[in-house]
Amino acid sequence: MKREQRSRPQEVLFACEDDCVRLPINAILPVHAQRKTVKASQKYLQITASIREVGLVEPPVVARDPKQPGVFLLLDGHLRIEILKDLGFNEVECLVSTDDEAFTYNKRISRLSPVQEHKMILRAIERGVPGEKIAKALNVKAQSVQRKARMLDGICEEASALLKDKPCPMVVFDTLRKLKAIRQIEAAELLVNANNYSSAYASAILASTPQSQLLDPKKPKQIKGITSEAMARMERELARLHEAITSIQDSYGEEHLQLTVVKGYLAKLLRNGRVVRYLAQARPEFLTEFQAIAEMTSTLSAETA
Repeated sequence: MKREQRSRPQEVLFACEDDCVRLPINAILPVHAQRKTVKASQKYLQITASIREVGLVEPPVVARDPKQPGVFLLLDGHLRIEILKDLGFNEVECLVSTDDEAFTYNKRISRLSPVQEHKMILRAIERGVPGEKIAKALNVKAQSVQRKARMLDGICEEASALLKDKPCPMVVFDTLRKLKAIRQIEAAELLVNANNYSSAYASAILASTPQSQLLDPKKPKQIKGITSEAMARMERELARLHEAITSIQDSYGEEHLQLTVVKGYLAKLLRNGRVVRYLAQARPEFLTEFQAIAEMTSTLSAETA
């Protein structure tokens, strides 16, 4: 009996060529046109400031044009190329893709959250980068860099961990700083559960926080447009809401498992013709409900799904 030959592992194909290539900018053809208003955008100004101060961090991605030797198609980095042209550059170092599919690049943009930006600024400061240079690279004022660097002062680690990848503006952290650590965690959970990171929602959480859970219990809460009676009512309502959410979180896993088991059992039961005929004659309303449960594609409600 012949020994079976082991199948060789498939060769891994690299998405890009091994080395970056320095190319003339006029040899790079964009695959789409920029909007006329793009040069007035904040993003354009920030990238321009960054390139001017620290150079090009991420090289554009190009692909060789099979029909025109020496010509490259620009897959990713249209804004960077446009800025380099405006700054007077004639050449740029590019990453050469082996695939000319432009849709692949930046299909999902992962934006830098305020907490991640804070950590990036702290790391730069620790490495000796002057605050003025960081401000110029980010196209912001020096005072703004100092404020971003102090953003998590007074915020407990658990709360900052909950919000580390969330689009949570600095003003929300200013509000959280007025709360004790345990209340900061509860407030962060409320923000995440509601998927609402607005300053108005953070102020509502502050307004509904009992005085004893404030960092300075003796200092009265002052929320513009909210009376003391409204604050007291909000405290009671938000406390009930938090208890309800906690109760649901505690029982969700077990109830979801039970519903999944019931769904599987009913699907198996309805494959029995005798059972289906009996239900159709004796309990047609049960049959309708059982079929609806067995045919569910999701255990979430229609409103939630």
